[in-house]
Amino acid sequence: MDSREGSADVTDEPWADGGRFPVVLQAPAKLTLSLAITGVRSDGLHLIRAEMVTLDLCDTLELAPGGTGLRIVSGGDDIPVGSDNLVNRALELVGRTAAVRLTKRIPSQAGLGGGSSDAGAILRWAGFDDMKAAAGLGADVAFCTVGGRALVEGIGELIQPLPFEPLTVTLLIPPVPCPTAAIYRAWDELGGPGGEAGNDLEPAALHVVPELARWRDELAEATGRRPRLAGSGSTWFVEGDHPGSGRVVCRTIDLPDD
Repeated sequence: MDSREGSADVTDEPWADGGRFPVVLQAPAKLTLSLAITGVRSDGLHLIRAEMVTLDLCDTLELAPGGTGLRIVSGGDDIPVGSDNLVNRALELVGRTAAVRLTKRIPSQAGLGGGSSDAGAILRWAGFDDMKAAAGLGADVAFCTVGGRALVEGIGELIQPLPFEPLTVTLLIPPVPCPTAAIYRAWDELGGPGGEAGNDLEPAALHVVPELARWRDELAEATGRRPRLAGSGSTWFVEGDHPGSGRVVCRTIDLPDD
């Protein structure tokens, strides 16, 4: 079955406002600068201690409140738009309805919180502040709702804001997905290894997706710096401005500004 079957083409809906989408939200990417796994709960969920920051790489959501249907108008061809999409789940959580046109710029399964950032934008728009419920949608959703720079603990629901620090990073985003669940499962199977570059998931990601090493080494050779893995991957990053083929230079931003 086509993953988009049953989705509404929102441009055909009879909006009371004449077909316009009056609410425009920015959904910034998140970057995990460091990640330690501190334990595993009895239900199998992993406890973390991570430093996360918000980047100026953003998806855009256009909303027509009161409408229905999600349409991805650019990027994200591999992303289903049904009830499991985090945008739809976030709308359900806050008890709102809206037709949504989503422009994707954050790659999926890249460790940059693409879907979580979209959900966080919806929760922010709705004034939702229950971080435990937000983390129930996904481990990164709570941080993506708050944004800025923060220490993130628990299963992602404990957010301690930290002072903003301007930072420039260069991303290399390989065209290979890293499924988060598989990476965590591999971490368990490997006996819970630590990450020498500050990310405990790096050994597991390399085990599941060995070709990641080639992209890490390419970025290291181009920049002279030791790349770090973003979250569960597949993005590698180094600090500093190192433009070049296949690389994206981003800067941290303080708080999402919708």
